[in-house]
Amino acid sequence: MQPTHWLWLSLAASLWLAAGALAAEPAPPRYNTVEFQVDVQREVQNDLLNASLYVELNDASAAALANAINKSVNEALRVAKEYKGVRVRSGNNQTYPVYAKGNQLQGWRGRAEIRIESKDFGAASALIGKLQAMMQLGNISFSVAPETRRAMEEELIVEAIGAFKARAEIVKTAFAGRSYKVQRLNVASGHNLPQPRFAVARSAMSSAQEVTAPSFEAGVSQLTVTANGAIEVVEK
Repeated sequence: MQPTHWLWLSLAASLWLAAGALAAEPAPPRYNTVEFQVDVQREVQNDLLNASLYVELNDASAAALANAINKSVNEALRVAKEYKGVRVRSGNNQTYPVYAKGNQLQGWRGRAEIRIESKDFGAASALIGKLQAMMQLGNISFSVAPETRRAMEEELIVEAIGAFKARAEIVKTAFAGRSYKVQRLNVASGHNLPQPRFAVARSAMSSAQEVTAPSFEAGVSQLTVTANGAIEVVEK
């Protein structure tokens, strides 16, 4: 082997040993370290409605059943296209056999649903009322729309970091310190969806078999941003 090769190998080994020695050295101790957490919260009006409607039928013929269900769903989707402020999509669709005593096939039962989503409660209410003439209302829920939540969380993050700094100043003063260093800081967000306060008007059938549109009170959600971490108080 060439002498220069030995020189490079020796140098590399020395650097590796030096790095290992540095890594083996324990981290310097930290004093006056305090960990704490702050939370900031805000109630936000729910501005997004989600609902599902379904049709459930029975028939002795699986083919006739599928045809009837598909006809109902297709008509509902056609009607929904008239409401531009409402997003509509197909939901679950299933068919299963119905057995009589003796495990004899009696017929078939099928169920299909559509799901709607909208920030326009008026349009959604009108559509639901119209669809209830041909379908059953499954459920309604309210939440904060993703874009609304993101904008609100960005504001709360600034507030949470400000609250963390304010708490750090209190801790520094309590320790009679000169200043403080932030060792680590974690920011996390979450939301709590209380039981929404909504009222659904009774489905009143008129002579034209039209259903009274439901009225809603969507309620609020509580958004929370948490800032937790640790600071080291620097003594005077």
